Amino acid sequence: MALRTRISEDLKQAMRDKAASRLSTLRLVNAAIKDKDIAARAEGNDDGVGEDEVLAILGKMAKQRNESARAYEEGGRLDLAEREREEIAIIEEYLPRQLSADESEKAVDAAISEVGASSIRDMGKVMGILKDRYAGQMDFGRVGPVVKDRLG
Repeated sequence: MALRTRISEDLKQAMRDKAASRLSTLRLVNAAIKDKDIAARAEGNDDGVGEDEVLAILGKMAKQRNESARAYEEGGRLDLAEREREEIAIIEEYLPRQLSADESEKAVDAAISEVGASSIRDMGKVMGILKDRYAGQMDFGRVGPVVKDRLG
């Protein structure tokens, strides 16, 4: 089942179950996807966004909530931090399993050898391959420095 369809079905089920927090989170996800669809159509892509773009949206939303939760915890607002963590858990249900640190390093090494990267100038090619293959499965903010270390 397509990810977009699964989210819509789960949204309907959350309405039936009267699961307020799940419903509000899924509505936010749906709205973000529709916003990207509208932007894609404005650029001439009549099909809207694809599965990879939906994964990227979900990954971005989870990352934003992680940052918010950290900020709330530092500010002593544990109730708001907990709410953010609940939203993260719901969003992560739709993301593929995150790669471990070891798996990420192996993926980086494989991408470097595939491209034949030898210097920091090749970092863009390596990151491009990683983003194509592992969208939603790794935090590219953490992987970037690993690639840089390997090439530097």
